[in-house]
Amino acid sequence: MSPAHQTNNATGERLLIAVTGASGMLYLRAFLKVIAGSGIEVHGICSSSGRKVLWMEEGVTPADLKGIARWFAEDDFTAPPASGSSRYRGMAVLPCSMGTLAAIASGLSVNLIHRAADVMLKERRTLILAVRETPLNRNHLQNMLRAHDAGAIICPPMPAHYLRPATLEEAAETYAWRLADQLGIAVADRKRWGEEPTC
Repeated sequence: MSPAHQTNNATGERLLIAVTGASGMLYLRAFLKVIAGSGIEVHGICSSSGRKVLWMEEGVTPADLKGIARWFAEDDFTAPPASGSSRYRGMAVLPCSMGTLAAIASGLSVNLIHRAADVMLKERRTLILAVRETPLNRNHLQNMLRAHDAGAIICPPMPAHYLRPATLEEAAETYAWRLADQLGIAVADRKRWGEEPTC
């Protein structure tokens, strides 16, 4: 790793985030924010469609996102995430387009996002697909079931309205907390139903 890619990784753990061309980039930013103090090093892959939607919705490029220590090109099959020997605790596709879901469910490796997801499944590591589409057709539903049966966690971006978020950002944060739970990442001050915030 070059000096530019070196980070202060307190836990020695790494997490992979893949960004595709689905709507919902505010959930990505919320997730990066809530895990910022976890000590986990985050690496990213962003598809060309993901870059376009990120700019359209948030007015930023992948390089502008805080919390991503290293980015890999979507066509770089020599990158660490393409190998089962890579040291990632898990991967989240956030947001996950229906095309990406279909590729993962079918075991296709058209780009590095698909290949990295396939690696997570074959190595029995956590793979979360934040699928974003509505309404859902039969193909979407069948692909979700196929991905689930292969070992993925289907986790659509659905805020916890019972926590009464006052803004879109607060709503996105409630989803980010759930995502962190699925990845086993402790988040300070995470609100839960019937509980006081953790410290």
